[in-house]
Amino acid sequence: MTTPSNTPASSGSGRPLFDHIGAVIADWAADDPGALAVVDDTRPVTVGELDRRIDTQVADIATRTSDRGRVATHAPASAELLATLYAVPRSGRVLVPINTRLADTAKLAQLRRAEVELLIGDPIDGFDGTTIPLTELGRTPRRAEATRVIDRNHDDVAWIIFTSGSTGEPKGVLITHTSLAAAVTATAAARPIADDDVYLYPFPLFHIAAYNVIHAHARRRPVVLPPRFDARRIIELCHAHRVTTMSSTATMLRMLLDALADDPRLGPPVSLRSIAYGAAPMPAELLVEAAEVLGCDFAQGYGSTELSGNAVFLGPQEHRRGLTDDRAILRAAGFPAPGVEIRIADAHGDELAAGEAGEVTVRAAQVCAGYLDDPITTADTIRDGWLHTGDIGILDDRGLLRIVDRAKDMVVTGGENVASRAVEDALRSHPDVADVAVVGLPDPRWGEAVTAAVVATADSGLRGDVWRRAPESFVAALGDLAACDLAGYAKPRNVFVGPELPVNANGKIDKRRLRTLLAESPGSTTSP
Repeated sequence: MTTPSNTPASSGSGRPLFDHIGAVIADWAADDPGALAVVDDTRPVTVGELDRRIDTQVADIATRTSDRGRVATHAPASAELLATLYAVPRSGRVLVPINTRLADTAKLAQLRRAEVELLIGDPIDGFDGTTIPLTELGRTPRRAEATRVIDRNHDDVAWIIFTSGSTGEPKGVLITHTSLAAAVTATAAARPIADDDVYLYPFPLFHIAAYNVIHAHARRRPVVLPPRFDARRIIELCHAHRVTTMSSTATMLRMLLDALADDPRLGPPVSLRSIAYGAAPMPAELLVEAAEVLGCDFAQGYGSTELSGNAVFLGPQEHRRGLTDDRAILRAAGFPAPGVEIRIADAHGDELAAGEAGEVTVRAAQVCAGYLDDPITTADTIRDGWLHTGDIGILDDRGLLRIVDRAKDMVVTGGENVASRAVEDALRSHPDVADVAVVGLPDPRWGEAVTAAVVATADSGLRGDVWRRAPESFVAALGDLAACDLAGYAKPRNVFVGPELPVNANGKIDKRRLRTLLAESPGSTTSP
């Protein structure tokens, strides 16, 4: 089934809010240079000041790199780093944000894969290109003239963001000026920012989620940008800057509520009107509690790096209905934004009827240009203009999308994506591991907990007739092993040992059945 054109979130349309990322701040500064643009942990920065800072970075970047060269960033969120996210594409170069939480070997592999010439921020061991600290970028006068907005094809690649697939192999997603502008414009139509909003962005700037910052600036609204997530500090910033809207994950929201409960003197931010979340549906119980404590609205977005942001939205109206008399709607992803088509397809790519489960495919201007140096995967993922997400979903007669199963066995923990195959590959090197499968199990704090089901070797002394929790020493050993090659959030929080992994009729591991077995095992505190 293809989404109808009259879905609730699809009413209305509009031209892109910008054509080129380099124009967003430049155009705003030309009209209102004294407006507040961003507040980080140091001080407020006006639009005019941010625009001048971008220009000095552009001049520096232009003399250190080749035309259309690739420039990586590797630093905590700050106003300086935000300037760089605008400066690199404004200079005509391509930005490659590096996940600061990855292991150094993974970071280095991405730098080499993208053929990065310049690294801005903290050094990465083994990188043989030029590295410059963020605080020094643009501080030394350069001979090159600053380029305010590069006059090139808007379909040029602006960002390359690496994301993990089902195999755990990093794929560089090619985000163009056009696709990013389309994602921002879709979000502005489906989840608009008001003329008096102050937006708080609590995530790192290396995620595609950073498009939300571009959205706020394209609507000429200020952004509060903490360098890291600290629940108490977030609440303080909301009070200090009268934040009206912010993004969150289930994990972050739980931490905010806990901080308010631990110290009632903080008090809920009275200015806060809405919280937007994504990655996965929020537990209904958490939404109910948050609505009572914070008294604000909620909105969900469904998207991906390949979609340059979110494309499907469950708005405040649906959340209000879900919190009162229709809890089932809270498990839905939402309605497509204007300009976004959703189709549910079978294994052959043929369209399915309403109510049938199949692969979610998306056609929109915000679909990325493909994958870096990977034409085969690009052709397999984007077919005839349709992005094949790999997610299994159902569309109802209204065009409401519900995700039935997460694609490619990805675990979403604390808002971070973890490819199960990557964790499995790391754990298999342990001498006591004969076989292993990694799944996500529900977790009240992290949304999902990375969970390893291990079939131990015969001489390990760990084998048993039923699935049960592994000894803490074995859990720690596997965690240390995973940490050698993966980010800290990819370490298994739960480890179970058992007799054999369940398989389906095709001989593949049945992870749905495995989740049930683990949830029902002795000592488990989760439910399938």
